[in-house]
Amino acid sequence: MRYFALRISSFFAIPICAVLTTLYPNITAAQVAPIPVESFFKSSQISDVEFSPDGKSIAMLAAAGNDRLVLSVMETNNLTPKVIAHYEKTDVVFFHWVNNKRLVFGVGDRTLGDAEVKTGNGLFAVNKDGSEFRQLIETHAALSSDGSKFRVLNIRHHFSDVSHVENSDSIFVIRNAGTRKTPSATLIKLNTIDGLAEAIPGPANASSFMIDKSGELRIAITSKENLTNVQYRDPQSNQWRSLIEFDPTKESGFTPQLITPDGQLYVNATNGQDNSGIYRFDLEKNRLDPTPVISTKDFDFSGNLVYSKKQDKLIGIRYESDAYGTLWLSPYLIDLQKTIDAALPNTTNIVSVPTRGENSFALVHAFSDVNPGTYLLFNTKSKKFIPIGDTRPSIDSKAMSYKDFVRIKVRDGMEIPAYLTIPKNTSGKNLPMVVMVHGGPYVRGGHWNWNPQTQFLASRGYVVLEPDFRGSTGYGSQLFKAGWKQWGLAMQDDITDATKWAIAQGYADPNRICIAGASYGGYATLMGLIKEPDLYRCGISWVGVTDINYLFDVTWSDTAGTAWSRYGMPAMVGDQIKDAEQFKATSPVVQAQRLKRPLILAYGAADVRVPLVHGERFLKAAPDTAKIEWITYAEEGHGWRTLKNNVDFWTRVEKFLQENTAPK
Repeated sequence: MRYFALRISSFFAIPICAVLTTLYPNITAAQVAPIPVESFFKSSQISDVEFSPDGKSIAMLAAAGNDRLVLSVMETNNLTPKVIAHYEKTDVVFFHWVNNKRLVFGVGDRTLGDAEVKTGNGLFAVNKDGSEFRQLIETHAALSSDGSKFRVLNIRHHFSDVSHVENSDSIFVIRNAGTRKTPSATLIKLNTIDGLAEAIPGPANASSFMIDKSGELRIAITSKENLTNVQYRDPQSNQWRSLIEFDPTKESGFTPQLITPDGQLYVNATNGQDNSGIYRFDLEKNRLDPTPVISTKDFDFSGNLVYSKKQDKLIGIRYESDAYGTLWLSPYLIDLQKTIDAALPNTTNIVSVPTRGENSFALVHAFSDVNPGTYLLFNTKSKKFIPIGDTRPSIDSKAMSYKDFVRIKVRDGMEIPAYLTIPKNTSGKNLPMVVMVHGGPYVRGGHWNWNPQTQFLASRGYVVLEPDFRGSTGYGSQLFKAGWKQWGLAMQDDITDATKWAIAQGYADPNRICIAGASYGGYATLMGLIKEPDLYRCGISWVGVTDINYLFDVTWSDTAGTAWSRYGMPAMVGDQIKDAEQFKATSPVVQAQRLKRPLILAYGAADVRVPLVHGERFLKAAPDTAKIEWITYAEEGHGWRTLKNNVDFWTRVEKFLQENTAPK
């Protein structure tokens, strides 16, 4: 889907152009040059587009001529963008509407690696016409300590929520205190015009808060040791009471999603089921309603609730199952979604409408597995689209490869979900394959969207298999808990069985398969090469864990000494004392002498999640005959942020794969 350019003054433009392919010299016309590596890993040109509450204005983040993200606003009655915040050497990285005329935003630098980032996002406020600019939160600790700036909060503060009160100039921010073991946060109401700040009383050991849609603090989440407590402030008595206290390593509890001014609390909970859904919590009876408001079969609920201030009620629920969708509760919005989907049948279309007012427009974010994303305005009267721009204009969706959701039965009879990408313009049979193992590992890895790593590999002719092995979240508690204490064991077997499934289906050439992944995926890559040397021809591990004990013991790791390491990891990963022998058997460092296949081993020197020592110790323990390509990036942390390092790394990956998965 391609659209014309939207030009925003002479300062910047959002270019919408098709990818032009060129031919290598001395080859046939059918042999088209591959899409440049850089095209896949360039930053988005548009990252957000939102209505003002009354729907009369639209704000967006888009790349300027210097490729810096700027904040601009345009009125729906003329659609002429005006830049209201821009910088030569930094980006505007997020924004929120405070009211119909005022916004807040934060800054950052998309060109820096983690080691180079010396400042926070800060917080700034500005009117949509560019007036009444004010700094609210400092970006640098050294600047915030000298008291030279009047009513500017220090770097320990961050944005939390807007007030949701019409015409209010106030927002809410959180001040972090305490330690990693005992977090303590304070909610502050902050006026964006004069900088006056007022602390809102809350319970001890709070870590997060929820404001209702009339601007009142109603929910606080507290954490102490291994216990999470959801507390509610009664508007009549102003007293706090506990709704639920639970140990998240042993029970699911629930997570608040929305509370309305009339006291309707919606939460994400399992309520005795395998999959979570959205339930109403009855605050009078102090219990969940038995029937969910929404549940997605075979998937845990993931999404958000859409609330209309104009109607003062819940009007929709966004969710993710095997793909993304919206359940609208309004007949008008149901019909609107159907109209837009009929016009854009090949994309998921996320429709947004003003929260307070009405206009003749709807915002549409259209995307798919082959389309990185497009923003459009839809005129509800004329039924015509007005293009805003593409998130990645250098990507031609027609050259991308389709991604399919599959379920794979593994050796013990359990089914694991996976996403399978077959390279475009191939037979889809007997191809080289990369098994991409997600990090976490207690997250959902696969999603039906455009993924730069997946599409890059597919563009080079590789089938890409992304299994959500046991331990992954998003598919129910049974699959999740089946992965507890199974690093290198049943979790690894799932990856092996998924690989063998792809071979049995005829997708993968059994002699040309590589395993790859980052973080936990890097760990699984190393264990895959060690346990299954005949299955994988090579491995690509970046920022990978090489010994579980290091997560407990390396003091400069951000896991060591936290509540997660003291309570979560012993229950879900393993106990250092009780499971010591298992840790040895599943340690890539201890088992490193078994490595036989070529390996890329890459780390960011500034990584505090999986410090460089993980890689250094594995490199030292590996046999002298091991073919290891050792890569470090001094400025990077837990993953690659900079374009130059992404281009360097994936260019190396491409060459490595060509050398090790060529037909033999």
